[in-house]
Amino acid sequence: MNAAAILESDGKRYAMEAMRLDRQGSKGMAITYYQKAIESFMRLVKLDPNYELNRIYIQKAMEYQERIKVLQVGHVADSDDSEPEIFPSRPTMESPTAPSKPGEAVQQPKAGVYDQLLITEKPNVKWEDVSGLEVTKKALREAIIYPTMRADLFPLGWPRGILLYGPPGCGKTLIAAAVATEIDAAFYSVDAASIMSKWLGEAEKNVAKLFRSAREKTSNGQPAIIFVDEIDSLLGTRSQEVGGEIRMRNQILKEMDGLTDKSKNLPLYVIGATNKPWSLDKAFIRRFQKRVYVPIPDRDARRRMFEIYTKELNMSGVDLDMVTQKTDGYSGSDIRDIAQAAQLKVVSEFFESGKASDKTAKPRAITMDDFIDVVNRRKPSVQAESLEIYTKYENMFKAE
Repeated sequence: MNAAAILESDGKRYAMEAMRLDRQGSKGMAITYYQKAIESFMRLVKLDPNYELNRIYIQKAMEYQERIKVLQVGHVADSDDSEPEIFPSRPTMESPTAPSKPGEAVQQPKAGVYDQLLITEKPNVKWEDVSGLEVTKKALREAIIYPTMRADLFPLGWPRGILLYGPPGCGKTLIAAAVATEIDAAFYSVDAASIMSKWLGEAEKNVAKLFRSAREKTSNGQPAIIFVDEIDSLLGTRSQEVGGEIRMRNQILKEMDGLTDKSKNLPLYVIGATNKPWSLDKAFIRRFQKRVYVPIPDRDARRRMFEIYTKELNMSGVDLDMVTQKTDGYSGSDIRDIAQAAQLKVVSEFFESGKASDKTAKPRAITMDDFIDVVNRRKPSVQAESLEIYTKYENMFKAE
């Protein structure tokens, strides 16, 4: 399989996974996989700029980007809230699941509900890919990396539950994946909202199965991280609960209490991420010995993010310092979306001009005006008023 076919296969796989997670209400992980799909398609366009289906790849990338905006802020003016569709395949791509007609949905393999709710793919995120967040990094080094390297230096044990809270799109999922890569851990990514909607009735057994699987990894010498996104939907305060929910939550309490058993000292960690930490039940808050605020990026972090996201782009006369200054208050995902939107703007313009038929032609370089235009049309996904609520919560419950 050549490079183009691999990129298309990856893009399709990421898009399918994003839509599956989207349907389940797993917003955080859906956004991550939509972004991966966009990157694959745009790399494909760059690799073969004259391919006849590139217009479709660009169109789908823009649709996925719009869907990301919907998931981040809840709505977009004049935007359809429906899920994107899979795009047509390259005629030369050999795949038993490839659609036979343009627009025809790809059939997904059937699997058990438990398997559908887990993402165990090894994250390809390195520590240096996380810009800023020095306080968060320090907390995770102390709680996970150092004990994994030298458990003998921690006679009183170490934190096994880490809560990452803060505005959406600021790197909670990214930094959890980076820690897993740093210690070469088995990575179990679970979306709490999906557990609530799909596991009810079997939730207690599946929670036990999840932790048992992770413990088996650690007994073989490999660290394991269970990452639970949107954990407030699972462990939030409830005024009314049915029996299945109570048993599930009690099972989670039991499993998390078992992690601190000093006679075992297994390198198994639970990292919870939430945009609404104030919704967590107080009985669970103390199970997370580390509670770390993940804020929106400061100026230096935004500058570094722009460097990372634009390093492969063809730019001319772009002052990243000025772009950084204009994006005060934007989240990490906002920064990424701005870079992607600037690239999509130029590539889309190239195809609409009809120049793509010339195999020697290439899109023009991205300019400062392109970035200014994109920034002017994109507002921050995090409102300033909401940051005050996070600050108040941090003052009450932080445990770095």
